[in-house]
Amino acid sequence: MRKNRITLIIVLILLLAAAGLIITNSYTTLKKDVSDFSIQDTASITKIFMADKNNNEVILERSPEGGWLVDGKYSAQQAKINSFLKTLKDLEVRSPVPLVARNSVITRMAVLAKKIEIYQIAPRINLFNKIRLFPHEKLTKVYYVGDVTQDNQGTYMLMEGAEDPYVVYLPGFRGFVSTRYSTVKADWRDYTVFKTPINEIKSVKVEFPFHPEMAYEFEIRDNQNILLRALSDNRVIEPYDTIRVLNFLMAFEDMRFESLLAHLIEKEFIDSVSASVPKTIITLTDKAGDVNRVKIFIKKGFAPVYAAEGATMEPLDLDRAYALVNDEEDFVLIQYFVFDRVTRTLGFFTGQE
Repeated sequence: MRKNRITLIIVLILLLAAAGLIITNSYTTLKKDVSDFSIQDTASITKIFMADKNNNEVILERSPEGGWLVDGKYSAQQAKINSFLKTLKDLEVRSPVPLVARNSVITRMAVLAKKIEIYQIAPRINLFNKIRLFPHEKLTKVYYVGDVTQDNQGTYMLMEGAEDPYVVYLPGFRGFVSTRYSTVKADWRDYTVFKTPINEIKSVKVEFPFHPEMAYEFEIRDNQNILLRALSDNRVIEPYDTIRVLNFLMAFEDMRFESLLAHLIEKEFIDSVSASVPKTIITLTDKAGDVNRVKIFIKKGFAPVYAAEGATMEPLDLDRAYALVNDEEDFVLIQYFVFDRVTRTLGFFTGQE
């Protein structure tokens, strides 16, 4: 009797599974699917792949440690990810593309469109959205994002396998959404250079290759004792301005560069600058032993600089500089307004400046 009961239960489970698969598959044949570009449950999205016709592609995916990654390697701008997820959720169809314009729109999309793949955690068995069993990562949507409508208020989109494109928009937003589907990796990267709270800093070394007498190193001992050493002669400096030192160390909690340059500047120029002598080198070591080194290089300007005697000097950019960050992998643009806080010379802490 017990054996028959177990067999009956197994049969019922198999029937429910079969029914769930049939129902799920039947939903995919609905007309709505060819125009359903939005993702209501954005929390279930695990990965987004985007590619364009110029061989640019980017993968955005959730990190197991939290947040999002770009191409599985770089931290993504969380604010931009949040905005993009909201866009995916709020998309609505304004209208199908009129029949008279259908062929021309499809032709243009064949040349200009970006391919979008959305992956989500979805159940293998879904009964009326009430019983959801066996979750797994699944490719749930594939569609193409084209250019904008003539009124600049809509974007052409086409679901993979569908015959008809649609005009898609964001309610309450005047403009088009195609630019939000960027395939440029730099558009998604987090611009953080330093993000180390003072209680996690072990040491900070600041070097000035053109003026070695200005170089120094701070070493934090037992979270309280801060040792200042001149690098030119390894001499311990006492006393120093405690407030200035604390402000200096606290600046490392959040410092960012302005933009990535590898996709904007020729490689030969980047290699030339990178091989030159840097203006400043900052090396931060945290208590876990991780080292974060930044090399800062002078950036030429356009307006001439005048010396005290009136003679002209090589023009320099007084607002921005180049830098190598992320183990010298990224060539970036930084602002002196931001980095002046951590490029102070030794004399600044001893009251000589």
